[in-house]
Amino acid sequence: MTADGKVTTKNYSAVDFTSREDKAHLIRQRALGDAVLVGHGTIENDNVRLGIPREDLRQERMARGQPPYPIRVIVSNKGRINPKLNIFETDFGPITIFSTTRMPRHTRQQLRKKATLYLSQARRVDLRWMLQELRYDFKVKHVACEGGPALFRSLLEQGLVDQLNLTVAPFLFGGKNAPTLIGTGMDFLPRSVRCSLQDMKVVGDECFLTYRIRHSSSRAKSRMLAQSLR
Repeated sequence: MTADGKVTTKNYSAVDFTSREDKAHLIRQRALGDAVLVGHGTIENDNVRLGIPREDLRQERMARGQPPYPIRVIVSNKGRINPKLNIFETDFGPITIFSTTRMPRHTRQQLRKKATLYLSQARRVDLRWMLQELRYDFKVKHVACEGGPALFRSLLEQGLVDQLNLTVAPFLFGGKNAPTLIGTGMDFLPRSVRCSLQDMKVVGDECFLTYRIRHSSSRAKSRMLAQSLR
């Protein structure tokens, strides 16, 4: 995020304002996950493939008993996902989509050729159910969440985030409608979230922070590990 807390512009345009080191850091964190998770808005705006381009990181994954690439997971409440996005043009790492029966029928038909679909009859995807399905069906224990802000906020509100990897970049964007780490608007979280700083590193003009998210004992018993990268 920028020094004033913005992760993109008010139009959610793809803004490339961090260094090569930050991008390499993102890939390293992605490579740790059994699955990499993104929201519909992020995959549409950034049009990323969610791969692991570095051979050494893929070798390290296999040495840990993981497949070369993590499972790629997309969350979309409405399910209006473009089947021609870059992520669907690659065959490394299976793709799983969690959505609802609001997904248009023709979109379902196209996406079923490229991904595994989990469609619920609710208006919104139950994120706790999603993580349970990933655990039971794919043996996923570690999820690397790469945003966007709305998805991160929803995970945070439900106590489903254990670690936050945050890069602070030397820019000021301004704009009250530009999203922060947890979205737009001025609404408070339902409850304050306490973080514990685990690591801090300065490279060039950027600051790399690692926080552990503190959970109450009752919520900690039922959570899975979900990691946010920005």
